[in-house]
Amino acid sequence: MKSEEKIKNLKKMIAEMERVLIAFSGGVDSTFLLKICVDILGKENVIAVTASSPTHQMDEMEEAKKIAQFFGVKHVIIHTDEMENEAFVTNPVERCYFCKKELFSKLKEIAAEYGIKYVLDASNGDDAFDYRPGMKAARELGIKSPLLEAGITKEEIRKFSKEMGLPTATKPSQACLASRFPYGEKITEEKLKMVAEAEKFLKELGFKVVRVRHHGKIARIEVDKNEIARIMEEGIRKKIYERLKEIGYTWVCLDLMGYRSGSMNEAINGGTE
Repeated sequence: MKSEEKIKNLKKMIAEMERVLIAFSGGVDSTFLLKICVDILGKENVIAVTASSPTHQMDEMEEAKKIAQFFGVKHVIIHTDEMENEAFVTNPVERCYFCKKELFSKLKEIAAEYGIKYVLDASNGDDAFDYRPGMKAARELGIKSPLLEAGITKEEIRKFSKEMGLPTATKPSQACLASRFPYGEKITEEKLKMVAEAEKFLKELGFKVVRVRHHGKIARIEVDKNEIARIMEEGIRKKIYERLKEIGYTWVCLDLMGYRSGSMNEAINGGTE
C-alpha cells in the first residue's frame, strides 16, 4: 500500500475516535501521532500523558513537555512503578509486558476520569516484525495502535514528519533504559543511573545515536556506524574510557556492528535485525 493511502486510512481511523488519550514520550512516533490527532480532532479533544520513572532519561521528559506545550494540548505527567514489580526487575524475556501493563493500566484510569474511550500508543508498522511483548499488554487492555494498524513504518513517519515540519523528524530513536540490559540481569536504580550517565556523556561528546549496553561490569557501546571511526580517535577514546570507569564500569568496549534497534533481542532470535 502506498504511503498516501496509509495516511488516509490513519486519518479516517482517528476521526472516528472523536476524543483520545495518547501515551506520549516526545519521540518520533508519538509526536507524529499527536500531530495527526490534533489536526483531525482539535487540541481540546486530545490529552498527552508522559510517564516518569528511573527507566527514562530526564532530558526526554523535558523535550516531551516542550512539544506538548507547542501543540497546546493538555499534558499529564505520571509516575509509573515498574521498579516495584519483581516480575519486571528480574528482567525476563517478557519484561516489556510488565512495564507496558503498568503504564497502560494507569492510562486507562486517566482516560476514564476524563470520559475518554480511546487510549493510543505509537507502535508503528515495523514493530510487527520485532519481538515486542508490550504489544500483548496493549491488546489485553484494549489500547489502540493506529500507526501499526495503518502499517505506517518508521521511515514513512520520518518522511511525513519532515513534510509537516516536526522537530522530531530526524530525532534518534529512543527506548527505555531497561532495554540496555541482557535478559536475566536484574535491573536496579543504581545500574540504570550508570547507563544514563554514560549515555549522557557520550551525547555531550557529540554522538547523536548512542546506546550503552550494560553487561555487569562491562559497558558495550553502540553508536551509528558512521561514527565508529570518530569514537576510536585517541583523544575521544581515552575520555570515554576514563569517564565510564568513573561511573563504575571495569571494562569498556565498542560494538563493531554499531547501533541497531533491539540488539538485546539477538540473544533470543538468533541474529541481527
